[in-house]
Amino acid sequence: MFQMQDWTDQKVETIIGNLLRAGVSLAAVVVLLGGTIFLVRHGLEPANYRVFVGEPSDLRHWSGIAWSSFHLRGRGIIQLGLVFLLATPVTRVAFAAFAFAMERDWLYVAVSIFVFLILIYSMVGFNF
Repeated sequence: MFQMQDWTDQKVETIIGNLLRAGVSLAAVVVLLGGTIFLVRHGLEPANYRVFVGEPSDLRHWSGIAWSSFHLRGRGIIQLGLVFLLATPVTRVAFAAFAFAMERDWLYVAVSIFVFLILIYSMVGFNF
């Protein structure tokens, strides 16, 4: 399906650039959508700056973010956009491992997989 001559450094860099651009753009659109929904529903409520209130506890876990987004709640959609933003460099590292494997550069495949595993563990490892 893929051949060695197809994977030049220039092509890989172009794909990575497009991947990063698409991920950041998707995250921005989702955050903008969530912010718009949040402001339409809560924009006229008075703000209380005397007491700091963080995000609701249901938005601290993947399942709560998915549930809240599915039900079109502004904060949940904003959190989903931030998850997309965090997933963008992780996807870039995964693609880099794939591209290095196509180039048969095994040292960089190993380093990329190691970095990928560290990123995944740092995102989900502490939630268990």
